Amino acid sequence: MKREGWDFADTLRYLAEKAGVQLTPRTAESSADESRKEALQQVLEEAVQFFRRQMLESDEGRQALDYLHQRGLSDETIKIWGLGYAPSSWNALGSALQRKGYNQGLLESAGLITLREDGTSYDRFRQRLMFPIRDTYGKMAGFGGRILFSEDKNEAKYVNSPRTELFDKGRLLYGLDMARREIRKSEQAVIVEGYMDVIGLHQAGFHNAISPMGTALTEDQFTLLKKFSRNIILALDPDAAGKQATLRGLETARQTLDQEAELRFDAHGLLHVEARLRADIRVTTLPEGKDPDEIVLSDPQAWAQIVAKAKPVVVHVMETLAASRDLEDAKVKREIAAQVLPLIEDVPDPIEREAYREQLARLLRVDVRALLAAAPQKRQPRRSRGVQQQTTSSPEVSPIADSALRNRLLEKEALQALLRDPESLYRLNRSLGLLGLEPFSEADFIQSDFRQGFKLVRASLEQDLMSPKEYLEENLPEGLEEKDEPPTMSKILPPSEEKHLTEQVRTVLRIRRNVVQDRIQEIQFLQSEVEEKAYSEEEAQILLLELLNQRRILDLALQSPLAGGTSLSYKPSRGT
Repeated sequence: MKREGWDFADTLRYLAEKAGVQLTPRTAESSADESRKEALQQVLEEAVQFFRRQMLESDEGRQALDYLHQRGLSDETIKIWGLGYAPSSWNALGSALQRKGYNQGLLESAGLITLREDGTSYDRFRQRLMFPIRDTYGKMAGFGGRILFSEDKNEAKYVNSPRTELFDKGRLLYGLDMARREIRKSEQAVIVEGYMDVIGLHQAGFHNAISPMGTALTEDQFTLLKKFSRNIILALDPDAAGKQATLRGLETARQTLDQEAELRFDAHGLLHVEARLRADIRVTTLPEGKDPDEIVLSDPQAWAQIVAKAKPVVVHVMETLAASRDLEDAKVKREIAAQVLPLIEDVPDPIEREAYREQLARLLRVDVRALLAAAPQKRQPRRSRGVQQQTTSSPEVSPIADSALRNRLLEKEALQALLRDPESLYRLNRSLGLLGLEPFSEADFIQSDFRQGFKLVRASLEQDLMSPKEYLEENLPEGLEEKDEPPTMSKILPPSEEKHLTEQVRTVLRIRRNVVQDRIQEIQFLQSEVEEKAYSEEEAQILLLELLNQRRILDLALQSPLAGGTSLSYKPSRGT
């Protein structure tokens, strides 16, 4: 505009043509949508001020202020982040905003109130410390609320705004509006778990901290983050980075490399995101029992050192698994190799793969050739018809990784059946009991996100404050929700409870049989192919006989009418 002497419209048209962008004229509909969003943002800003006044001016709210001071936050920090308090009253916020002229429909659309069936309403947030959640550019999107004084042990510690036109926690990162400049400047983003962690780190001068608000990181959030930096550090508590290296709550929620998008909550997902985004994703573990805001409050330099020690995902997993283990034990070496080798094969760069194999070989004190023999084989390209096949072919994947690959869809199917009808778990376990088998539990799941989903199903049945379905709708992470599922006959016709139960039983039996079968193949593979045997011949024979017996029992159970089979003579074996 300054150089050419053009007005804004002419400049915009010129730049759009140069960039290959088609300008769309504003329509009445788009103007209405924009006006509605502005109205929602305005009422949310009013709520921020209401909550702040409650914290500063009411006796109840001053307890929340005292709590923040005890956590080490200054008055300036509290003001910058807009923290406040939602009183215990059922309609204090709704009544105050309606007196200002905001209608009930707008308040509900903003996620501030909930409507009852009789048309009355109540405040969604009550007796909670309130954290305003803003989008990347600082515009209000919703709230997070932390319970402070409730005596109800079943009440959720944190509650977020429901999904609205502005609030979708899978597309937002808490603190990104405050952190984006520093992330770009330092070329590094640090992801922590909670609101207080982010605020405490910023107060201490570490302005590149953000949080996914207690949910699993989605690929949308990774994509949003890469606009500012491709160097990402996950700061995990020791629990989250534990023995199985599942990295709870901070992994990608979708895996889109395959034909079908699948839920992935493990280190594989992180590696795939790293490859797709060409990012550098590293992991660091916090000291036992310490949160980031506690660490930085007592010693800011200690936090800087923790971040500096962040390691690549593969290295983090192998060192975590090896910690406090007897690396002289051949079985321990086999277990660690079985979990780390599939991760190494997921690394796209061949030089990095080779370096990780050598590092693992040094850690386990084995010959790298033994690791190469045990590593999962890459998928072989299909040949055209008429071309003679090779006389020898490598398996698509080694027995070590086979169970996770084969059971993922079955686990998803089993969990989604329970999410649709939580109480079917009772009927499922009764059928398994009639077959002489153990009840279905989280131990049957290999995928950690599905395991967490199962725990929620069980929790929904153990609580009595709401229906199991309502409990799941309130607490289920968005990554586990079924989205865009095509209509099926089961949605059109009344469901056959007996048919669905048979399918559930069969799915569980198939999951268990696959795990047993893969364990058999794993033992046979390690005993025949690896130079350093994992078991003595006697130990291997005992294990194989036990596993073969388990497989026989499951095969018989699959033939039972309870699992859709035709055998009428099935009798459960004792001790199964």
